Amino acid sequence: MTLLLLQCSIVSMATLSSSPSAPAITQNPDIRYLGRLLGDVIRAYGGDSLYRQTEYIRSASVDRARGIQGADLVDTGLDALSLDDTLNFTRGFMLFSMLANLAEDRQGVAADPGADVASAIARLDSHGIDRDAVLGLLAHSLIVPVLTAHPTEVRRKSMIDHKNRIADLMLLKDAGREETADGENLDEAIFRQIALLWQTRPLRREKLFVADEIDNVLTYFRDIFLPVLPALYTRWERVLGARPQSFLRVGSWIGGDRDGNPFVQAPQLEFALKRGAQAALAYYLDALHALGAELSLSTELAHVPQAVLDIADASGDASPSRQDEPYRRAISGIYARLVATYVALTGDQPPRPSSLKGQAYASPADFRRDLVTVAQGLASEGNGALATGGALGRLIRAVETFGFHLATLDMRQNSDVHQRVVAELLKVAGVEPDYAALDEYARIALLRRELANNRPLGSRFSDYSEETASELAIVHAAAEAHRIYGPACITHYIISKAESVSDLLEVNILLKEAGLWRAGVEGSPPQASIMSIPLFETIADLEAAPQIMSAYFGLPEIAGVVKQRGHQEVMIGYSDSNKDGGYITSTWSLFKASKALEPVFAEASAAMQLFHGRGGAVGRGGGSAFAAIQAQPRGTVQGRIRITEQGEMIAAKFGSRDVAMTNLEAMTSATLLASLEPEGISDKDAARFAGAMDELSQNAFNAYRDLVYGTEGFKEFFRQLTPIQEIAGLKIGSRPASRTKSDRIEDLRAIPWVFSWAQARVMLPGWYGVGHAIAAFEDKALLADMAQSWSFLKSAMGNLEMVLAKSDLGIAARYLPLVEDQAMAERLFGRIREGWALTHDGLMAATGQSRLLEKNPTLETSIRLRLPYIEPLNLLQVELLKRHRAGEDDPRIKEGIELSINAIATALRNSG
Repeated sequence: MTLLLLQCSIVSMATLSSSPSAPAITQNPDIRYLGRLLGDVIRAYGGDSLYRQTEYIRSASVDRARGIQGADLVDTGLDALSLDDTLNFTRGFMLFSMLANLAEDRQGVAADPGADVASAIARLDSHGIDRDAVLGLLAHSLIVPVLTAHPTEVRRKSMIDHKNRIADLMLLKDAGREETADGENLDEAIFRQIALLWQTRPLRREKLFVADEIDNVLTYFRDIFLPVLPALYTRWERVLGARPQSFLRVGSWIGGDRDGNPFVQAPQLEFALKRGAQAALAYYLDALHALGAELSLSTELAHVPQAVLDIADASGDASPSRQDEPYRRAISGIYARLVATYVALTGDQPPRPSSLKGQAYASPADFRRDLVTVAQGLASEGNGALATGGALGRLIRAVETFGFHLATLDMRQNSDVHQRVVAELLKVAGVEPDYAALDEYARIALLRRELANNRPLGSRFSDYSEETASELAIVHAAAEAHRIYGPACITHYIISKAESVSDLLEVNILLKEAGLWRAGVEGSPPQASIMSIPLFETIADLEAAPQIMSAYFGLPEIAGVVKQRGHQEVMIGYSDSNKDGGYITSTWSLFKASKALEPVFAEASAAMQLFHGRGGAVGRGGGSAFAAIQAQPRGTVQGRIRITEQGEMIAAKFGSRDVAMTNLEAMTSATLLASLEPEGISDKDAARFAGAMDELSQNAFNAYRDLVYGTEGFKEFFRQLTPIQEIAGLKIGSRPASRTKSDRIEDLRAIPWVFSWAQARVMLPGWYGVGHAIAAFEDKALLADMAQSWSFLKSAMGNLEMVLAKSDLGIAARYLPLVEDQAMAERLFGRIREGWALTHDGLMAATGQSRLLEKNPTLETSIRLRLPYIEPLNLLQVELLKRHRAGEDDPRIKEGIELSINAIATALRNSG
């Protein structure tokens, strides 16, 4: 057989060089192997003609990337493709990128060195910080990745499932196996999965509904988080020499995030919680079933404590064959009670009912108590090995971590909605005819009066607008969820566009309508079952955050609630602050806001819990979470942190158990280091560096704002140069691309803003303005010192470097003909090109490198491996966009555009 397509690719890529000083790329054996099989699949299922066309384009693109003279254009091969061949070609390059991602994840390419708890403890120990200090921190810590439905995952779940099956088969290959458990040849089994990938439709035909998003994310909870978190705790217990409380948990926005999404209402919230409970309880039932088979201890051979015998005797299990096996009978009784709990909470029967009758558990704590009784019984004899670790220990940890609700579901809504709803409630109740006309002081005074009594404003006998009725329904659904699943199921209410104290109080007013805020009586503080949390998003919001929180804490009723709870959360948004002020200004504003909030919380005697609203792309706070958490200002983490995980990053970071364990280890170890490790720079340097950053940030802000918001025609340039229109039509989420029907950049969501620039390979939100700031900064030696010794700037520069390496203005220039006003296009693109050069040169000088990623060869190899496979996709995308916008209505053109978006995003990895 002739040399296969992607086997050839890897051989060529082994000597690929984008610059004379760049080293040869080390071959990844997994990519070579998977590429060879993909080549086999393309030839077998696509035919020789497609193979030859694809190989011609591939080799030309590789030659161009290597800098071979005369290899500047690959358009000729692309022009020869029919529309059907274009679709097949694009799928082939997309699948190579997907398999390359899998191979890199297996090799730990994306993992940060030393990003595990054992290494963090050793590092802390070198500073004289012992394990007792770590355990003391973990006793009140909370670390939560929060999964959201933000639409940047372009792949169908079916594609991800096939990829994960290949990953599982590759693990068997690692173990030296030649066959699967079913006797199938391992190479043939992997080939078959790749062939299924080749013949699986990559694009969704129908728009996702909220219920689809809920079911999609539940697969990660069921298949990844439920088994992985208990396993991680088992590992950490060995490292720590003690059993920490369950500080690492998981959250979700899916079914509770209503901001700009009219499809999330009370029924969706109820559905999300019910499905979560079903998943958690089904997992526990499966674990109990397995334990029943395992715990075969006989009273003839083991002493069994009376507490275990009591559970066994109460089980109703009278089987003669198990009369001397009390642990099995006890598990049968616990199983029956959990089945009754499943029915009581969800209204459905579990997949495997019980033949016994049991009383439903009132709470997860009661269920855990029975499990602990069984564990203590097992520990009562011998050396305790039967009770330590093992399946029972992991089940107890799972119950502690996930309860009956699985994941805490956050509620979120925009402050403008709250204002309108509260205004209507006040008006209909006859309290205030025009709440919106009141100034801030008058609003606060009125809201405080209402919060001081438990009289609801709403009435079931009054008529309300659809918006108000919907918001009232959802807080009542939250209250009902607390009754059914317990208060841990919903604990946070996020307020988008929070700009004032009244924005926080309005949410408490709405919670009061459902009894989730209750006024204090006889001097006792109010009771707040759900925390009102501001989201500070824009640069101005971040600057105002300390003043707002100080005023909020200054209200006696709020001070009482916070003191009782012990902590307060503030969410800070990376995406909108970046869209508002550019990358470096956003990053610095977030840092300063976090630091400025620390004394405000200290004065209020409240632990500060920051919720970082990060996305996948650098322009939305992406990059290494390990580095980003460590770069937080000292004193602002305190063992408590929540971070959003969005779109394609959910599959990238939690797509398999091994990858999930790596990323959760990194998040946890970084939190320990950020909380306990001493600051790496002196107070004097910190002050100098902060002054320098203020200057850099202001100059970057001015340059960014001048281009994006101050240049006439930039909005039209952006919308015509990038595939923003086509991205808005993708079936990748239930949420609209824009908050309103306006086409202003201000009203566009940050996700499509960043995603569109990435598709056109400009990546503008991740770097523009930084070069102008560096060029204007006179003390270059100080800048170099900051970049080398300050964790904050080192992390920011690392992300900046990555995004520059993934951008390609040569490719971006190919999109220019899409802009109707060519004179404007050339003028604006000239400014972008100049800004890129300034950023590149400034970064190289500050970091002391001769080329991008010189000091990060692993990432350099990963990116340079992909570039020859992205360029043809971009060129095809441009051609298809031209035809689509010219009015050609062949459905294959639209499909090709959407497929190219999918393929480019897959290759770039963190582009949304």
